[in-house]
Amino acid sequence: MQYNNLGRSGLKVSQLSYGAWVSFGNQLDVKEAKTLLQTCREHGVNFFDNAEVYANGRAEEIMGQAIRELGWKRSDVVISTKIFWGGAGPNDKGLSRKHIVEGLKASLKRL
Repeated sequence: MQYNNLGRSGLKVSQLSYGAWVSFGNQLDVKEAKTLLQTCREHGVNFFDNAEVYANGRAEEIMGQAIRELGWKRSDVVISTKIFWGGAGPNDKGLSRKHIVEGLKASLKRL
C-alpha cells in the first residue's frame, strides 16, 4: 500500500480508504464489518470514512464496535466523518459552528 500526507496534518493515510456508506447499518452487521475492516488492514488500509447521515448514525456505531472488538489501537487508524445532514431540527444540519461541534461530539459518541 502506498501512503500520502493528508494535507499539512502530519498524518499519512493509505491511498485507498474504506467507506461505510451503503454497507454498515443498511446491509452489514458488526460481524461482517469486522471481516471487511480486518481485510482492509491486512492490505495496508489505515483510512476509514463515515458520516453522521450513513444509516442515520448506525454506520458509525457499527464501525466503532467492530474496531473495539478487533482490539485495534485508536492511534493506528484514521477515521474521517462528514458533518452536515444531522437531523430535523433547524440547528441539527448545516455547517454552523454549533452543528459542527455538536455533530462531532455525537459522532465520537457513536464511534
